Amino acid sequence: KRYCPVTFPLKRKYLGTSDPVTRVSKLLKKEGVSVPTELRKELEHIIEQEQSPILSFRTARTFHKYLQDNGQPFYLNELLEDSSLHLPKVETPPRNPVLVARLERIKAKLANEEYNRITRNVNSQVINRRETLADFGREVRSAKAAVITVFNFLVTVAATFACAYLGSQYIFTETTARVISAVIAASVVGLAELYVLVRTMEGELGEP
Repeated sequence: KRYCPVTFPLKRKYLGTSDPVTRVSKLLKKEGVSVPTELRKELEHIIEQEQSPILSFRTARTFHKYLQDNGQPFYLNELLEDSSLHLPKVETPPRNPVLVARLERIKAKLANEEYNRITRNVNSQVINRRETLADFGREVRSAKAAVITVFNFLVTVAATFACAYLGSQYIFTETTARVISAVIAASVVGLAELYVLVRTMEGELGEP
């Protein structure tokens, strides 16, 4: 992992001893404070900066440690008082195109498996466990043919009754006789139609 130090820009807007830069400078000049030459140069370089001196947290802790070792009752929070915390910008590593392609393939595979799992019991050709769309179509056609046959039967019987009733006026003068003759004619035609219908249905079913 890359080491990213936490930095503290020391504000100069405060004057006197409340200025963090001034505090660091006074501590360096204080008698009895022994700081390594390298650390002293680093702190002096930070103090000499004109705009927003930046003190890393590592340097602040090192300086605080030497102060404690020299018996200086000084706390780290006092050193960083009136300073603002600046965290390093997180650098996002570039994505590996090979891993990205592999991840996309895995996502597509999982999506396909999920789709197959959901549609596993669904068949576009099957309505239920016993009937298919083809069977359903045949049943619809059979029902349609049956409805047409019944309609034709009723129309034929009604037409026969009407013709017999109107035609019998030249033979019978009474209405009762005309109705009876029309009923008889309609019954004969209806029975004939039923016979033909039954024979047709037997032929379709393959019965002798």
